[in-house]
Amino acid sequence: MRARALLAVLLLTTTLAACTGKDDGCDTSPSGMVECPVDKRPAAPQLSGELLEGGRYELSQDRGQVVVVNFWGSWCAPCRAEIDDLEQVYQATKDQGVRFLGINVRDDRDKAKAFHSGAVTYPSVLDPSSKLALDFDIPPNTIPATIVLDREGRIAVVIRKAVQAAEFEPIVARVAAEAS
Repeated sequence: MRARALLAVLLLTTTLAACTGKDDGCDTSPSGMVECPVDKRPAAPQLSGELLEGGRYELSQDRGQVVVVNFWGSWCAPCRAEIDDLEQVYQATKDQGVRFLGINVRDDRDKAKAFHSGAVTYPSVLDPSSKLALDFDIPPNTIPATIVLDREGRIAVVIRKAVQAAEFEPIVARVAAEAS
């Protein structure tokens, strides 16, 4: 019986490890932040969606810019805690060629707009089915989660927790300062 239980735990651990991504040369910190060296960065998917305020967003329109993608929900307490920090970093880095995009998950439009309105000045895409996150080679797995894409549209950093401006701004600025 103990051997079966141990085998079940081992199989579950192996399965969960396989679901978190492949051995792609990226480093994962104990806090869950994934950083990929320039030569090992996977390409971001062809991300597109309907903006909360109307219209469409296509990631390809921001090629050549650093793009910070933040997954959030109005019902998510850590998302509420980080919103001011995200806006602060956006304001501090936008003149360095940095764009921010929110991706709202599991909300209807009215709830998402009520939460987002006035809190941030960057756009957000509505993704009630949470499908957009699954397209990333290194999925964010939880929300809030933030992905920093380099100027070539590759995944540089994935943060699987709420961000704080003091820690996050240097990361964004470092990716923005990279030669493309």
